[in-house]
Formats: sequence, structure tokens, C-alpha cells
Amino acid sequence: MENRVKKYVILTYVVFWFMVLGLCGTASMVFHCPPLVMRILSNVCAWAPTIVLIAGFKYFCPDMTIGGFYKKAFGGKISLATLAISAIITLAATLLTVLITSLIQGRAFGEYWSLGTYPFWASLLFSITTGPTGEESGWRGYLRPYLNGKYSFFKASVIQGVIWAFWHTILWFVDSDYMGIQMVPYILSNVIVMTGLCFIMNCFMEKNDNLLYGIVIHFCFNFLYCFLQVDIWFYVVLSVVYIAIIALISTLLYSKTVSQYNLLPKVHIR
Repeated sequence: MENRVKKYVILTYVVFWFMVLGLCGTASMVFHCPPLVMRILSNVCAWAPTIVLIAGFKYFCPDMTIGGFYKKAFGGKISLATLAISAIITLAATLLTVLITSLIQGRAFGEYWSLGTYPFWASLLFSITTGPTGEESGWRGYLRPYLNGKYSFFKASVIQGVIWAFWHTILWFVDSDYMGIQMVPYILSNVIVMTGLCFIMNCFMEKNDNLLYGIVIHFCFNFLYCFLQVDIWFYVVLSVVYIAIIALISTLLYSKTVSQYNLLPKVHIR
């Protein structure tokens, strides 16, 4: 990995963790800000990948302007059908997880949902203005093209997922309901699920290289969590669902590669 890309990742980690501890920590522990203010500040923190990218743009993208960067990021063809499919797959993964968890625990499907802390429009707005718009310029707009150009689809997706997941490390300890042994499946779930989301994003963005796919998938994943009330078993089941998604995408891509290889003309050596 090039030094400038490594520095981007490291700086994004440092800035985000500093914002969470410094900004949100001070607001909570010193000024005792209400939940609404804390939610707004957490959304601000989610913009760390974009803040770092824009602040150091001349270094990270020396041969490009900011306008050119975004023109390229959103320049790929958009298919409403595939955009809808990407959203449905992401939503369906969470809904399927809730359904399986409800069957395992013997509870009604509706018991895992609530109206949330905020009105529907506020939850919608918060979900749009956090990770989907705050993170995607950095992770999918800047980091993804580099990794995809250097590594195979599988390896690039895994690296993206691991980097993205561990960027959230600070939140696992300061913004989580889980402690002790429950942290193990929770952390594993975060790594597996975010890697799975990278597989889904890469799968669609390989053909339609437009950042809107990353934003929509990220939004669809985040939005349902505004209304979910789940325990650690939900995350265990969610991990299994996303492992299945990773396996399915990998199998389909492998089959496609084999089919394309078989179509190549054979050279017979005598």
C-alpha cells in the first residue's frame, strides 16, 4: 500500500477517534448535553473520512481537483434496477436476521422493533447525514479504487472491510450496550458484516462505478437500526447471514471467472 494511502487511513483513524473522545466525550461528561445534541455530534464525527480527504486533498490526490474527484466518483452509469436490488439485498439481510432470531428465541417479529427515539423524518435525516454521506467519499470514493486496482476482488473487499470495521473500534467501547464476553461476538459481527457490505458494494460498483451505490447500501444498512431493539444473539445471526452473502458473491464471481476462461480459445501444442 502506498504511503499516501497508509497515511490517509491512519489520519482518518486518529481524527475520528479524537473527535469521538474530544468532541463527544467533552459534550457528554463536561457539558452533559442532551441526547439530541449528542446525536448531532456523532453525525459530525462520521464525516472524519471526508474531512481528512478534503483537508489533505492536494497530498492524497495530487493530480486531481476536488471537483474532478467527485465528477469521477459519481460519473459511472446508474441503473435504477440494480440500485434498487442493492438496497433490497441490504434491507433483506437485516430483516432476514430479525426473522431468524425471532424463530430461535420464540418471540414475535414485531417485538424487535420500536418507533425509535426520534420522529421518522428525523431518523431518516440522521441516517442520511451520518455514514452514508460522511464516510463514503473516503472509504469508497478514495480507498476502494486504489485497493481494487492493486488486489483481487476478494482480497480488496476483505481489506476494505477490515479497515472500515476497525475504524469503529472506539465506538465498540464507548457507544455499545455490550461488555465482557459479549464483546467478542459483537466485535466479530462488526468485522464480518462490514466486510460483507464491502463485498456487496464492490459487486455492484464493479459494473456501475458510481459512489451512489455505496451511499444507498450504507444508508439501507444504517436506517433500520434506528428502530431495532435486539440483543447479542441478533449479531450472532447477522454474522452468519453475511458470511453466507460473502460466500455466495465469491462463488458467483468464481463461476463467472471459470466460464470466461472456458470461452477462451484453446491453444494445442503438438
